[in-house]
Amino acid sequence: MQLGSWGIKPFAMLMYGSANVWKIFTDLFDFFPLTALVESEIFCLHGGLSPSIETLDNIRNFDRVQEVPHEGPMCDLLWSDPDDRCGWGISPRGAGYTFGQDISEQFNHTNSLKLIARAHQLVMEGFNWAHEQKVVTIFSAPNYCYRCGNMASILEVDDCRSHTFIQFDPAPRRGEPDVTRRTPDYFL
Repeated sequence: MQLGSWGIKPFAMLMYGSANVWKIFTDLFDFFPLTALVESEIFCLHGGLSPSIETLDNIRNFDRVQEVPHEGPMCDLLWSDPDDRCGWGISPRGAGYTFGQDISEQFNHTNSLKLIARAHQLVMEGFNWAHEQKVVTIFSAPNYCYRCGNMASILEVDDCRSHTFIQFDPAPRRGEPDVTRRTPDYFL
């Protein structure tokens, strides 16, 4: 059965007679970790940094078992983006902040980190370095929404902490023509 544009809630109601399965499933996300730390050197998260967070201990002290608020440090970890400008900026996305190289360098130094690895932004080659290779965006959805023509990648870290990107070419949706590689206007 294909879900099409119905979404998962109506699907759960059809399959199980109520929305309880959908609610339990979505409640599960309130328990998932917001960030990860690889070998005490690579800070992994969805979005970016927050002006309210100086240390990793600040994050460890969060009461994670809750829905992510619409603003504040938890929200920032999910929605902030690196920027070419210095300091903090207001995010054009309406949530989180933008942060410059000075911010990421200070955060990495304070927490003895070598790299901030994040997702959240479409990048055409599947990965993109920022802030003199102290921040990397890794985008793992090839041909995002079947119309962006972007590559995807994953970051592989070996025992010596060397890293390699494994890239995936965009694939068209079955039965649809290939998409030319151009960044849609709404991602600029």
